[in-house]
Parts: sequence; C-alpha cells; structure tokens
Amino acid sequence: MICVGIDVAKDKHDCFIVSSEGQVLQDVFSIPNTMTGFTDLFQRICSVSDASGKIKVGLEATGHYSYNLLGFLLDKGLTTFVINPLHTNLYRKSLSLRKTKTDKVDARTIASMLMSDVNLKSYTDTAYHNEELKSLTRYRFDKVKARAQLKQSISRLVTILFPELEKLVPTLHMVSVYTLLSEFSGAHQVAASNLTHLKTLLNNASKGRYGREKAIEIRDAARCSIGSRMPAKSLELRHTIRLIGELDAEIAEIETEIQSIMNELQSPILSIPGISYRMGAIILAEIGDFSRFASPDKILAYAGLSPSTYQSGQLTSSYSHMEKRGSRYLRYAIFNAAKFVCHWEPTFAAYLAKKRAEGKHYNVAISHVAKKLVRLIYALETSRQAYCSAA
Repeated sequence: MICVGIDVAKDKHDCFIVSSEGQVLQDVFSIPNTMTGFTDLFQRICSVSDASGKIKVGLEATGHYSYNLLGFLLDKGLTTFVINPLHTNLYRKSLSLRKTKTDKVDARTIASMLMSDVNLKSYTDTAYHNEELKSLTRYRFDKVKARAQLKQSISRLVTILFPELEKLVPTLHMVSVYTLLSEFSGAHQVAASNLTHLKTLLNNASKGRYGREKAIEIRDAARCSIGSRMPAKSLELRHTIRLIGELDAEIAEIETEIQSIMNELQSPILSIPGISYRMGAIILAEIGDFSRFASPDKILAYAGLSPSTYQSGQLTSSYSHMEKRGSRYLRYAIFNAAKFVCHWEPTFAAYLAKKRAEGKHYNVAISHVAKKLVRLIYALETSRQAYCSAA
C-alpha cells in the first residue's frame, strides 16, 4: 500500500509519499496549485506504484482550496480520503508532545493517518458532485442571514422615523409596507401625502387588502407621530428596502436551482412531513454520501448533536452538553427540521410531548427528537424507501 499525504494551501501543496511499511518513497516536496503541479504529483505517485488500487491519498478538508485538487485525484481514479482538520490536529498532537505544526509536518501526519487506517472512509465521486448542492445551500443560508440583518435595520429605522406604523400593520416586513416606506420614508412625508394617492398605493401593493380606511388610519397616525425628521435615516431606509428586494430576487433564483437538483435526486427524506426541499437540501448536502457513515450516531457526531462525555476516576458529569462540533449548517438544519416535523407528524409530536412530560426543557426535548429524526433519515436514505407514518 502506498500512502500519500497532502497538506493543502492556497498557492502550493506539500506532499509526502510513504509505503505501508514506513519506507519513505518521496520525502516532502511542494507542488504549485496549477495543472502542471497536479500532473507532477500524479507522475511521482505513478513512479513508485503502477497499481492505482493500492494507492491511498489523503488531504484535509480545507474548503475551496482543496476542491480542484480533489477533483483531479478522483478523475485519475485514486482512492482519496478527505480528513477533518480537527481529526488531523488531534492525531498530530498524539504523536509528539512538542507544539510543532508546519506544512511538512501536516503532510507526514496525514500519510501516517492513512497508514494507521484510523476509521477513515474514502471520498466518493458522488460526494464530490454533491458539492454543487452544498455550495448552493450554504450560499442561500448566507443570503437569508444577510436579509434578516437588513430587516432588523428596517425595524430600527421605522422606530426612529414612524414608530406608530408598527401597530397599524401585522408586520413591517410585507410588500405593502415596504412600498409605502419606499415612497414616504417617514411620518412627515406620509402626513403630507395626498390621500387618494396614498390609498391607491396601498391598494395596489396589498392587492386590494388595504383601502381608503387604512390609508386614513395611517395618515392620521403620521400627523400626530413622534417620529423624527431625519433625511439621512430616510435615505438609509429606502436603500435598505431596495437591498432586501434584490436579496429576495437572488434567494428565489438560488432556490430554483436547489429545487432542480432535489427533483433529480428524488430523495425519500422529502416524504417526511415537515421537511421541505430547502431543509432537506441542506441535510443531504452536508451529509453527502450516506455510505461514509456506519450508523446514525456517526451522523449525529458529525453534526455536533452528540452529548459530550466527561468521566475521570469516580467522577462522571451529570450535565452533558451538546458537542457543537462539525457542520454547523447540518446542526441547524436537523434541529429546525425536528421542530417542523413535530408540528406535522403525529408520531414525532407524541415523542416530543413525552419528553416534555419528563420535565425536559423544550430545546433538550427537541434535541431528542432530532436524534430520532436522524435515525429515520438514515434508514430512509440507505433503504431508498419513502416514509410511511405509523400513526
């Protein structure tokens, strides 16, 4: 067996090739992050072994820096392992008491991990192409987060410019309110508006929901408002509403792409009541190839949903907290999916009620539901069977 350890960086990669008997076949060398460098690496690997089935290549999961090299190795048919940097770090520390971390040391460490075969699962072509879905779901996650921050700014600005408005509408974050504030970005502007124009504006934006009565109510509130006249804040409000509109359009475009991929995957987890294609896409994207995980517990650990364990001598901690390591996106998706599933699926709703009856806090009870949900998702994905409620 030939083991190749690669420490990935932005401009160059450090590589180390060793046999399973510990013989150094190629001491640490660097290759540029170019096609020439990739080809040089492959030629060096082939020079020490012409049996690709007996070659294992390992590299750390360093995000986008490793993506191109990973694709090249898979295209060449090499058995490739993508290793969690946390795992590599702990393994390196176990080899020496010295605090030594360099690119060369990391390359050797990765090769040593491949030699020791510490429960590593090879990266598959399916997982590689799954990166497209992962990129889209994470991109959407960031866009939605940015939109939420802008909505907080809207609430802050309305409190300054027209605080009474919030009590006159169900929520500030609706099309009719945004349309109103885009044209009349403050109580003073609303108070000076023409009633007929204001009524027409609200009627068109709300698709007939708001008419003359609502227009009068809003204008009367504006005329006795305590809102400040601040042109700078009004400008910020108009720009913020415009940015939210742009984000809405971008998120809709991203979701169309996600739904297209999900339609191709035909995943059985979408048959679970309460799991939409958005949440299901995050779960599938972050887990990737389910064959990499020997059991549902491995997925829980990967998501950081496993309880931490502390025991020393006769002391055993009674307050185990969630580890919160691994993919934060997967942890978010599973935890929130569990809430929706409890709302729509009677079996899970009953399980949540049972945990709450035992005196557990709501979030603790949901974490138990999340574990039950992961076991169900694992069973469905490995069997490729649709969900059938027991209720």
